[in-house]
Amino acid sequence: MNNGGQYTPDDTLISALEQRLGTLLGARRDGSLDQRGHSEIKQISRVLCNRPHEPRCVLLSGLPGSGKTTLSRALIRHGFVRLCPDEEMWQRHGHYGRDFPRGQFRVRERPILEDVAAELRDLLARGEDTVVDHGFWTPEERAEWQGIAIEAGAVPVLVYLPATHDELWSRISQRNQQSDSDPNAIYFSEADLLRFQGRFVPPGPDEPHMIYSGDPEALMPVLLGSAPGSLS
Repeated sequence: MNNGGQYTPDDTLISALEQRLGTLLGARRDGSLDQRGHSEIKQISRVLCNRPHEPRCVLLSGLPGSGKTTLSRALIRHGFVRLCPDEEMWQRHGHYGRDFPRGQFRVRERPILEDVAAELRDLLARGEDTVVDHGFWTPEERAEWQGIAIEAGAVPVLVYLPATHDELWSRISQRNQQSDSDPNAIYFSEADLLRFQGRFVPPGPDEPHMIYSGDPEALMPVLLGSAPGSLS
């Protein structure tokens, strides 16, 4: 039924959706729900709430060791699709500084970012909530990727993950021990970290963003439905 230009499901469909939703919620409680199931829960909930779907595009801004990968993986449990350029870099070219020279990173990364951006456009056009596990170190880069999201009909949400030098170096030091097998554990020295910190520009007051507190659940009200104006 169309009510004032807005689709309203009939009683039979509502009953079927509610039954399906109950099954999916049961699977989530017992831990057997996959990513597709999480997405289906959100889609059914939107129909039952009679609101259109504007997919969220979450951009994680932070230095290595700030917690981007941990947060992005947590969002998968809420139905988000995760894109990670660093993982694709590792799959195509191997280890940074060992399988290819350090000075070639940006050159090799450029086509990967173009491919990830194309995949992001496709996902958002299909209505998929998506999180991009990337550093987004400058206002220009953040604006470019927010523009991609807006052009695809999505709501961009910038999340900043602050951390002190000691916190970052402690995490990177531990992660370096897995650098041979983990694509997210690119080996960095403390000198590398200091150089990165000099290049990183945190989101300023003129860039609407959320500051991550370490609790993924605290982000969900905005990520899953609040207006962008909820960002500070």
